[in-house]
Amino acid sequence: MANILQFFVQSTIRSGLYALVAIGFTLIFGVGGVLNLAHGASILVGAYGVYFSVSVLGLPTAVGFLAGVAAAGVFGAILYLGLIEQFTTEPIMVMILTLVTSIAVELLVLNTAGAQPVAIPQFASGNFSLAGTNVQFNQLAIFVISWVIIGALFAFINYTRTGKAILAVSMSEKGASLVGIDSHRINLITWVIAGALAGVAGIALGSQLAASPVLGRTPLVLSFSIVVLGGIGSIRGSVVGAYLIGFLEVFVIQFVSSDLSGIAPLVVLVLALLVKPEGLFGRELAE
Repeated sequence: MANILQFFVQSTIRSGLYALVAIGFTLIFGVGGVLNLAHGASILVGAYGVYFSVSVLGLPTAVGFLAGVAAAGVFGAILYLGLIEQFTTEPIMVMILTLVTSIAVELLVLNTAGAQPVAIPQFASGNFSLAGTNVQFNQLAIFVISWVIIGALFAFINYTRTGKAILAVSMSEKGASLVGIDSHRINLITWVIAGALAGVAGIALGSQLAASPVLGRTPLVLSFSIVVLGGIGSIRGSVVGAYLIGFLEVFVIQFVSSDLSGIAPLVVLVLALLVKPEGLFGRELAE
């Protein structure tokens, strides 16, 4: 019984982090219809934005967190305005450009901060015991932040004028233009929001694992697996997909072998493509 409770506690906490990692990736595809392979770079910018703000410039931790999120959001804006805007109808070109950008950001971080992992401040310190599992307050904070952001994003998309414009563009860019919506402005807003969300994910990952120049690689693969499982472009699907993969990964670690933990998302990705390539909520993409 204790093992089952431990499994559910660990799975729930890990899945909250995975949802946070994937939701920005899904948002861009849902609106622009392109795969942002620089999502991992945005995660990296968020983590190192905090590191440079706090450890190098000596700013307070709270200010450092805001700086990291802002840096990732600005990076998203620069990426869209500088590279993506003129290629929005060419998804292959966007994939190439974002992949090259991701590599460039990794090399920049490597040459600026070095290859050694750096510590990122935690949201909260200390730990407690829950169902026989040692849980860090930082992990609990990340879980809460994840759901606050998910709830805020759903509210923003469904109940604000800009959010409804984002929905309209995601359904039909031409149709949105006919009713006076500036699709380029909406795409820019989407890239900024997605970048900021990736920045939060980067801070969360860095506070748990420390940050290195390759911090964004695994989250990119994880994000792709999650959105394919949930349905590419579906925010709801990404949340469900994150929890399915999170629970599966913890199950593999706890009951099979910890050496196989990284394989779980890839197995899910292959099975989803073979059995249900449109994903669990793929109808939203078709619409």
